[in-house]
Amino acid sequence: MGANSRLTIAVHALTWMEVHRRQGNEISTSEQIAGSVNTNPVVIRRLLGELQKAGLVESRRGAGAGWTLSRELESITLLDVYRAVEPGVLFAMHRSTPNLECPVGVGIQPAMQEIYDHIEETLRAELARTTLVEVMREVLSGAG
Repeated sequence: MGANSRLTIAVHALTWMEVHRRQGNEISTSEQIAGSVNTNPVVIRRLLGELQKAGLVESRRGAGAGWTLSRELESITLLDVYRAVEPGVLFAMHRSTPNLECPVGVGIQPAMQEIYDHIEETLRAELARTTLVEVMREVLSGAG
């Protein structure tokens, strides 16, 4: 199974939008963002749609169409972005009920759920500690 890059792409897009804004550009197009991410604009539009539902970006239609940030990067955490693009749980149980007559089958779900709950709680706490402005500063300090 491959790793999921949706959080990384979403953070990339939002950070790029702020850098683009600071360069004097009021709006960003999905084509421009896709050029930075090096992906198809359709992928970016889908992701921006999810970010819009979460209140992180706004879209403009008509002349001058494009996207803007709804909030300052200082007020957006990695957890906000994660929740917008990864609404489900990190780990899931069996799709069907395991054999409850088996000593492993009867106890695997409760045992794993406790572990998964702890991992999710730790992940969310770590993501909540970092704002996108911190990510942007780190990105720009490495960009030379």
